[in-house]
Amino acid sequence: MPSPIRCSVVLLLAAGSLPALADVPARPQGVLSLQASASVEVAKDLLSVSLAATREGPDAASVQSALKQALDAALAEARKSARPGQVDVQAGNFSLYPRYGSKGGITGWQGTAEVQIEGRDMPAIAQLTGRLPTVAITRVGYGLSREAREKVEADVTAQAISRYRAKAAEVSRQFGYTSYVIGEVSVTTDQPQTFVPMMAMRKSMSAASDEALPVEPGKGTVTATVSGTVQMR
Repeated sequence: MPSPIRCSVVLLLAAGSLPALADVPARPQGVLSLQASASVEVAKDLLSVSLAATREGPDAASVQSALKQALDAALAEARKSARPGQVDVQAGNFSLYPRYGSKGGITGWQGTAEVQIEGRDMPAIAQLTGRLPTVAITRVGYGLSREAREKVEADVTAQAISRYRAKAAEVSRQFGYTSYVIGEVSVTTDQPQTFVPMMAMRKSMSAASDEALPVEPGKGTVTATVSGTVQMR
C-alpha cells in the first residue's frame, strides 16, 4: 500500500508544474541586432575661454575680498563687449579653502574666482582676453554652436538611418529572409569639442601678441549612430 500513495504524490507534483511551463514565452526567432553610423567633418565655430584669479592670504576675509575685487573688475570690462550668442560673459566657480601646516593647523587661506567667456565671435573674444589683467586664462575650448550643430545633426542622422535600413535589408537577405520589420532603435549623436593644453597655449601666446589669444579652432567630426533590433521575415 505505501507504493501507490507515493506514486500519486509524484504525479500530482508533475501535473501541477505543467501550467507553469506552458506560461514561459517562446524565444523570438530571426531577431537581429544591428548598428550603423555616419560622420561628417565640420568647422568648429564656438570658442569657450575660462579665466581665473587666484589669491592667498593669512585670513579668509582678506582673500575673499581680493577675489571679489578681481572678479568684479574682470566682469565689468568683459561685459562692455558682451553680445548675445557672439560674446557671452558670466561668472564661474568661486572657491575658498584653507592651507594647513605640517602640524595640522591652518596657516593661511587661498581661493579662485572664475570668469567664463563663450561665443561665435572668436576674434572679439581673443582680443577681450587680453584686456582682463585681473584674471589669467586657464582653459580654452572649441566646439559647435547650437545652430551649426542642429543643421549638421539633421544631415548626419538621416545618413545613419539610411545606412541602418540598407544594412538590415542586406543582412536579412543573406540569412535567407525576404523582408524585415524594425524593432526598438536608438539614435545618438556626438559633437566635436576640444580643449587646448595650457602648456601648448602659453607657448603660442608667448610667440604671438601679448594682447590677444591665438585662435585655432580647426575641424571636428560629428557622428550619428543608430542601434537596435530588426525582426527578419
